[in-house]
Amino acid sequence: MLLNKPLGMTCSHKEVGPLVYDILPPRWRCCTRAISTIGRLDKRTSGLLLLTDDGDLLHRVISPKSHLKKIYRAKLARPLVGTEGDRFASGRLMLEGEDKPLAPAELQVITETEALLSVAEGRYHQVRRMFAATGNHVEDLHRERLDGLSLTDGMAPAQWNLLNEHEIALIFSVSNAA
Repeated sequence: MLLNKPLGMTCSHKEVGPLVYDILPPRWRCCTRAISTIGRLDKRTSGLLLLTDDGDLLHRVISPKSHLKKIYRAKLARPLVGTEGDRFASGRLMLEGEDKPLAPAELQVITETEALLSVAEGRYHQVRRMFAATGNHVEDLHRERLDGLSLTDGMAPAQWNLLNEHEIALIFSVSNAA
């Protein structure tokens, strides 16, 4: 299922407070095959989130070998300085506390304080930490796409829909075409 995750909700079964699972119909919360998020978005991040009870699909999507692109819209505290795109694309950017550089990422500038960032990894708070490494702060973060799959127009926060086979195939269509 595809969910437009609202702000303030957690993608965990273990945390206290509003959970994305609270949005689901009660019958889905008590299934014998547990529903899990495919990846996570933190409380301060909204947007496209997939949920499934299919363990094979979950592992296929989150596997580092999948190289699925996740596209985020970031609204920043300060104007971009113009060097961020090259730094993100270099494949040499190191995040604080890590010993391996990030895979290349693609930055598309929308305005001086708004950009789309496409990443193929899913490290802890990666997008926020990437902008922090350039001296900026993400004020608002929204995941718009997962490879070929995006939120449908007019899909309100907390709204969800079941994916059909074609839509599931779209998740992998962009990466597999490259």
